[in-house]
Amino acid sequence: MEREPGDGSLFFRGLQSRGHKQVKLRQRKSALYLRPQRGGRRRDLLGENIYLVLFTVALRICNCFLVQTSFVPDEYWQSLEVAHHMVFNYGYLTWEWTERLRGYTYPLIFASIYKILHLLGKDSVQLLIWIPRLAQALLSAIADLRLYSLMKQLENQQVARWVFFCQLCSWFTWYCCTRTLTNTMETVLTIIALFYYPLEGSKSMDSVKYSSLVALAFIIRPTAVIPWIPLLFRHFWQEQRKLDLILHRFLPVGIVTLSWSVIIDRIFFGQWTLVQYNFLKFNVLQNLGTFYGSHPWHWYFSQGFPVVLGTHLPFFIHGCFLAPKRYQILLVTVLWTLLVYSMLSHKEFRFIYPVLPFCMVFCGYSLNHLKTWKKPALSFLFLSNTLLALYTGLVHQRGTLDVMTHIQELCYNNPNNSAASVFVMMPCHSTPFYSHVHYPLPMRFLQCPPDLTGKSQYLDEADTFYQNPLSWLHKEFHNNSTLPTYLLIFNVLEEEISAFLISRNYERTAVFFHTHLPEGRTGSHIYIYERKLKGKLYKR
Repeated sequence: MEREPGDGSLFFRGLQSRGHKQVKLRQRKSALYLRPQRGGRRRDLLGENIYLVLFTVALRICNCFLVQTSFVPDEYWQSLEVAHHMVFNYGYLTWEWTERLRGYTYPLIFASIYKILHLLGKDSVQLLIWIPRLAQALLSAIADLRLYSLMKQLENQQVARWVFFCQLCSWFTWYCCTRTLTNTMETVLTIIALFYYPLEGSKSMDSVKYSSLVALAFIIRPTAVIPWIPLLFRHFWQEQRKLDLILHRFLPVGIVTLSWSVIIDRIFFGQWTLVQYNFLKFNVLQNLGTFYGSHPWHWYFSQGFPVVLGTHLPFFIHGCFLAPKRYQILLVTVLWTLLVYSMLSHKEFRFIYPVLPFCMVFCGYSLNHLKTWKKPALSFLFLSNTLLALYTGLVHQRGTLDVMTHIQELCYNNPNNSAASVFVMMPCHSTPFYSHVHYPLPMRFLQCPPDLTGKSQYLDEADTFYQNPLSWLHKEFHNNSTLPTYLLIFNVLEEEISAFLISRNYERTAVFFHTHLPEGRTGSHIYIYERKLKGKLYKR
């Protein structure tokens, strides 16, 4: 059938006449039309679903409050104690600061928090303790999310979820990621920098951003550059415009960040100094870190790395055989870091913490390829890491924090006792100090600075004390007027100095559990002895 020409002309004339007017479409109210629009709107934060972000932040906040134990002295003495001294003008700075081996960039973060709290009149001791740790927990949550985002780019959401699961349930990450350690910040910056690093398949690569984060990590802790040496070398080798990479990216970033560090240290030290050089000279070139203990060369391979990985170890080994070739650079980075740190005599678990997230990539790959044993493997990983995380976070080595809380309560409950003083007779730096008391109470501890003069028979104050504690106490406190009000000791020392305690009228007033695994000078419990007035009977 043919259409009549008149009808067509009328049709097109109608379209022309409508073209001069705005056509209003009736809005559909049916839910069927609204669903696609709602589903198309993703509420994102940091490039990820907002609910995932909130879950990760909430988990790390819980993580923060479920870690109530001490790990190493540096989490206080190289961060919070320095920040407290910067803001409140009293406290104690260790020998590293008089020798300018540490920089003020990292403590400045917490000093800024302390200053804000002080200006708001909210500088209570609990806020001084927990706000810095919550800030560190938030940064760790951001790093977790960046690792997840990176794996989504490199692989797919399924692999990313398994890597994310491994990262979140790692007992050592749980144990460390909310502590105010330079190693924790180094790890955070390393993960975020890896997000911008030009890995094959990455959609977020940015040379300036990742090199800036690496430079900042180096300023905070100079050994942070060790894991990045193979990564930087790979980037340089694969870059076609090598000169441009150095002159227009790496060099400006290095100059700006180093200048920033030098200026900050100039302000607080009062003189120009390059702390990064001093740090590397002491710990690497002179290897004087051995003063604080040494281990055999194989320690990281035989003990350190297996302990840090924990029950993730078999999955890591399995994942190394399954992961694609492009992840070899991450495995090389892990092995390189272990080898370099093995050359140094002084070894600690926390030194290799920055490469732990690299290992989670291989663990996630292993879980993704498991079929038959996936559910038992997940249950095993989750339960074993949860139990270990809760034990180390809530039980193991908690006494040194509990005892300082008790001292702080004594100060605030007896503000008129201005003559009170405290002597911590434990291995040096066993407890935090003024950052956990926040009261100008005279306090003293057994010091242990290394010998920087080259003496062959050098003994620090702590070693001299432990050679003959009773004799040392009689010589040190021959005059009763100089006796401290409170003595803090581990239970292993009590019997050896009991004669001094009785003769000077000291009475045990508090006991705190510390660890189920006492070792050497460290006991299972901490005792507080208080000096009583003459005439009171000594009770036990």
